[in-house]
Amino acid sequence: MARIFITGSADGLGQLAAKDLIAQGHQVVLHARNRERGKQALAKAPGAEDVLIADLSSMAETKDLAAKANASGVFDAVIHNAGVYRIPQNSVGAEGLPVLLAVNTLAPYILTCLMHRPKRLIYMSSGMHLQGKPNLDNLTAAALGKLTYSDTKLHDVILTMAIARKWTTVYANVVNPGWVPTKMGGAGAPDSLEAGYQTQAWLAVSNDPSATVTGRYFHHKRQTRYSPVADDPTVQEKFLAACEQITGVKTG
Repeated sequence: MARIFITGSADGLGQLAAKDLIAQGHQVVLHARNRERGKQALAKAPGAEDVLIADLSSMAETKDLAAKANASGVFDAVIHNAGVYRIPQNSVGAEGLPVLLAVNTLAPYILTCLMHRPKRLIYMSSGMHLQGKPNLDNLTAAALGKLTYSDTKLHDVILTMAIARKWTTVYANVVNPGWVPTKMGGAGAPDSLEAGYQTQAWLAVSNDPSATVTGRYFHHKRQTRYSPVADDPTVQEKFLAACEQITGVKTG
């Protein structure tokens, strides 16, 4: 039995992955951005161990979430599922940073750095990352001006590949769930909802040789192509340095 923490598990793919893992007999800790959604998350995923509350658009709350997660014990796997897509343009979080940057890029970085190191890390990207640009010379300026969802999903791939390179005892992989019919994807999305959540759950617990790998990009349990810029160590280090400068948090 494994113990797994899933961000953004009040609904959508995160909640479905949680239900799947609970049904398999694993211990799952949920995450929601406020207490009301936390109550709803627990009601929808009976058998979950607990729910931790934090608004990931706030760096302070994200850092506090890492502390709460550490206080609850060590996790075998962490699924960085939380993400935002359709938000008002120039929407900002508690510290004045764009919500896209705070939730999609900085939150997984902060939690990765501050939480006890698990055996497995799973990050969520998107096929749209192929249209993204790193914008690393001045990430906050880029975010305030023209940072896109695609850019942040590229950041998640860069983070994954950087962690896989630096933390050789951890399986760190990234998932493209496809365009699936969730609240984010919309009811008309054509891809398989089941394959979308099953891939992250599979990477979190499976002992299949094809799942016990690191530094790979998966779509529906199969490795597939991703932006080659994410494999460049110079880009990775520049990305980590930019995140450290903004957050004040260093990678271990």
